[in-house]
Amino acid sequence: MKVTKDSIIGDVLDYNTGTAKFFFEIGMHCLGCPSARGESIEAACAVHGTDADALVAKINEFLGE
Repeated sequence: MKVTKDSIIGDVLDYNTGTAKFFFEIGMHCLGCPSARGESIEAACAVHGTDADALVAKINEFLGE
């Protein structure tokens, strides 16, 4: 799976639950709620004031291992 800023958080978590740690690190602790699961990475990062590009890079690096 190639993750982008447009990727839906729920899809990323369904693909690999190990990615949850990266969302937790930036303050996204409600990963089970419907809005978080249906939200894009870019939208969630905007709400949490974090860099979507940096998060996507970390997740893709993790998935590439």
